[in-house]
Amino acid sequence: MNVLLITGDQWRGPMLGALGHPLAHTPSLDRLAATGVLFRRHHTVTVPCGPARASLHTGLYLHNHRSVTNGTPLARHHANMALEARKAGLAPRLFGYTDTSPDPEGLAPRDPRLFTYEGVLPGYDVGQTLHEDFKPWLARLRRLGYRGLDTPAQAYDPADGRLGGPARFRAEHSETAFVADAALDWLGTRAGRPWFAHVSFLRPHPPWTAPAEYLALHDPARMEAPAPLAPAGLHPLLDALRAQFPVSHLVPGRAGLARDLSAGDAAALRRTYCALMTECDHHVGRLLDWLDESGEAARTLVVFTADHGEYLGDHGLYGKVGFHPAAFHIPLLVRLPGGAAGRVVDAFTESVDVMPTVLEALGLEVPFACDGASLSPWLRGEEPAAWREAVHWEVDYRTLLAGALGDDPDAAALSARLTRDALYVHFARGAPLLFDLAADPHGHRDLLREGEGADRAFAELSALMSWRMRREDRRLSNLRVGAKGLVRWRD
Repeated sequence: MNVLLITGDQWRGPMLGALGHPLAHTPSLDRLAATGVLFRRHHTVTVPCGPARASLHTGLYLHNHRSVTNGTPLARHHANMALEARKAGLAPRLFGYTDTSPDPEGLAPRDPRLFTYEGVLPGYDVGQTLHEDFKPWLARLRRLGYRGLDTPAQAYDPADGRLGGPARFRAEHSETAFVADAALDWLGTRAGRPWFAHVSFLRPHPPWTAPAEYLALHDPARMEAPAPLAPAGLHPLLDALRAQFPVSHLVPGRAGLARDLSAGDAAALRRTYCALMTECDHHVGRLLDWLDESGEAARTLVVFTADHGEYLGDHGLYGKVGFHPAAFHIPLLVRLPGGAAGRVVDAFTESVDVMPTVLEALGLEVPFACDGASLSPWLRGEEPAAWREAVHWEVDYRTLLAGALGDDPDAAALSARLTRDALYVHFARGAPLLFDLAADPHGHRDLLREGEGADRAFAELSALMSWRMRREDRRLSNLRVGAKGLVRWRD
């Protein structure tokens, strides 16, 4: 069995043509959905990029792997998908990035790996990296004859100077094409031999500048309006995020705060976001075409997902730090050779489920500590005997500490529980929030603040506490040493 793990970055879960989203132009992913299984209620368990990818690859919740922010080391004792795949004789190859910060134990203070959070997850061989300095890609642009595109700010400055304007490079020369080209070059050497490729695309993560060819596929007049602004004072975290998120995080070199964008500029950026999804989809299609043409499709597990979502102006916010579902609802499409085709799963699934699913497909044992559950029953056209009724996510926002958020880094954390009709958010410091999403789908009315829902909140808190207790670190707790030697609980 081969594995093709493809990730987008900052991709909103509902934005797929296969789900009927009016703005999504994703024919390649729709094709994957038609030949595999689409999980429509899939969520990441944490944000931002580094923690989310740590959970994806280790199958662990944030409170277990504790790589809580971009730059927080990921302890080397954790098992991960790439290292486990090596037990099946595979040498996983990375194209793009994993944003893994190394465990500093045993490293010298001046070790270069300690000077960037954009490290490579242990277990992966590097095919082609693409980090936020974009150096390999910019060097390629120079070789292709482009001039004056020597820095990311220059490369992503729209050609017409307007927010949402076209890129200065052709579509076939984009950084997405650069990663796909590298992956396809390597795959061309692997036909007939087992392989594992992780293709990690940047898009639709900022910078939000897209090639003209993809912008042309999206009508700026059709851009939907973002979810209404959440009431001021709903929670200090939201106020702090709005007060400091700069436009330069979306388009390099631009001044001002994202909250002050005009309606026209905001719509133009939403159009660009859609165009970047379409660009990513195009290159996913190139990978799927290679599988079909080479005959590898019949023996390759294909997974497409993302690290986290994007607010995209909802609630007056951009990026992925917050507590609303927009930042956590992400796509997941899986195609198992000989498995179910065209199935849409409505059950709640989480990013920690990907690792055990891949390992089970490879015939490998899932580590004791893994928090996720294999999705294999759905892939085989079956139903699991029992499944979760809610999803959970955790956020550590210590890097945003300022003013109202206080000065205790370990108190800058939240845990959330989402059911079909409610969102409960518990903070390490401060009052919790409870939203009735059936009556208030945008999450504007905190029932507890309005003197309602105390019994319901207690039930949600109890369920959250039970979830946490059942999912504490189990790496060694399911083992026992005694007269019979080392015994495993499952034996």
